[in-house]
Amino acid sequence: MLRIAIILVIICILFRWAFGKWPWQGLGGKSTRSQAVFRARKLLGVDERASREQILAAHKRLIAMVHPDKGGSNAAVHEANDARDILLGELPDRGADIGDDGSSQD
Repeated sequence: MLRIAIILVIICILFRWAFGKWPWQGLGGKSTRSQAVFRARKLLGVDERASREQILAAHKRLIAMVHPDKGGSNAAVHEANDARDILLGELPDRGADIGDDGSSQD
């Protein structure tokens, strides 16, 4: 049993040396675009078929709650803005820019 433990430790050290990280660090996986979209949808409370107008309305509601003037924080506002940008970037009609005013920027 001690031999197995020693062999496992050596394998872990060799793995760290060869790949620059411990073997268990690769198990968590990296944040993917689909995970970011899922988190953004959850934060704004919109479904997968949400339109541009629904995303902007949800963003406006969230900003009204988390704005620093209402007792929120700058970090929460930035997170809400990032969620909006991610979801608007995923829309199939990306010809319209991400601006809040609904007009495209040329």
